[in-house]
Amino acid sequence: MRRVATRWVVLGIAVLALVLAGVVSRFADSDPDGLTRVSQDHGFAHTEKGRDGLLGGYSGATGVLGVLVVLGLAGGVTYAVRRRRPRDEQS
Repeated sequence: MRRVATRWVVLGIAVLALVLAGVVSRFADSDPDGLTRVSQDHGFAHTEKGRDGLLGGYSGATGVLGVLVVLGLAGGVTYAVRRRRPRDEQS
């Protein structure tokens, strides 16, 4: 059986995550989440201050941006940890 290079596996996972984030986030539920529902039920929802994100509510762009941020952070941490290993342990 032929081995697949790690680079291709990582690239495939990244592309899949980006496609899912872009497509699935379009189907985000418009019903209120748990905290919003509790504030409505108990009558203090009117005290909420509006806080929109950089790109507004749930959208494909928001999902893709979130995936890119998480992959960037995870890649940066991985890169930093791997560089700190002494040279004689790398082989």
